[in-house]
Amino acid sequence: MSHHADPASFRAAASRFSTGVTVVTSSDPDGAPVGMTANSFTTVSMQPPTVLVSLKRGRTWQAVSTSGRYAVNVLAASDVAICRHFAGAPLAQGALALDERGGFFLLPQAIAQFGCEVVNAVEIADHTLFIGEVRWCRHQDGLPLAFYASCFRNGLGAEIRPSEALAYPAEGWTL
Repeated sequence: MSHHADPASFRAAASRFSTGVTVVTSSDPDGAPVGMTANSFTTVSMQPPTVLVSLKRGRTWQAVSTSGRYAVNVLAASDVAICRHFAGAPLAQGALALDERGGFFLLPQAIAQFGCEVVNAVEIADHTLFIGEVRWCRHQDGLPLAFYASCFRNGLGAEIRPSEALAYPAEGWTL
């Protein structure tokens, strides 16, 4: 007989591990950008540079599965509105101005970006671990957006309250 942790206890315990917040982007079969918020991102190897993301089935999962490519955009502490947008709470109607580099879609304000080619995919429960070799990366200064104990925090650990989260202009965007 298998024994599993209670889901509510597991969620509460896992929330005590501080994670960075990313947006994983890819392109659908028509070449249109898709993306989702993900905090399951980690480096795997330095030689060759390799990372992984854990994605649940959905539009972005399908795009990565089909294209064999993804970009990871590490969000800055000021990017709570972007995080929420890609987690399914759209800010407004319109078009998102993404940068495109070598077929990868990027958020220009991200503090780090990784363009990856999938080299392995491992199915685990309701997620897939997409392991990608990093073809290029870049970074800029800024405090990272973190998630700890079910709250957004800046890179110094201070909680970011909803009233402090910067919203995008009214003309807005969607992806």
